[in-house]
Amino acid sequence: MQVTYNSDKRKLLSSLSHGAIFFSTALFSIGVPIVINLMSDDPVVKSNAKESINFHFNVWFWATLIGVPIGILSWITFGIGGLLFFPVIALGFAIHWGLTIWALLHCFGQPDVPFRYPFIFRLF
Repeated sequence: MQVTYNSDKRKLLSSLSHGAIFFSTALFSIGVPIVINLMSDDPVVKSNAKESINFHFNVWFWATLIGVPIGILSWITFGIGGLLFFPVIALGFAIHWGLTIWALLHCFGQPDVPFRYPFIFRLF
């Protein structure tokens, strides 16, 4: 017997997993997909939650790798270093928010297909 899943619930939980970053970039953004992954029995929702967790880890990793040196340089040069790297910071934010919005649109448009972020490393 084939198991069917509620499409609206699938859209909501998948979108909530990817969109949690809009609420906070701290622990809440990764806590929501973890809870959804543990509580849901829908394979598409679980896949989207895991992908969201991986994406959040990537965002944190790159923000630390790039942001810390820029912050140190900015502190040493009294803010001039931060201004020099503003385009890099802006590009990082644009990629981060753009990929998140793309994931949300995919979840609403194709709820039966898990979303996969391009160019990220996956821990799960």
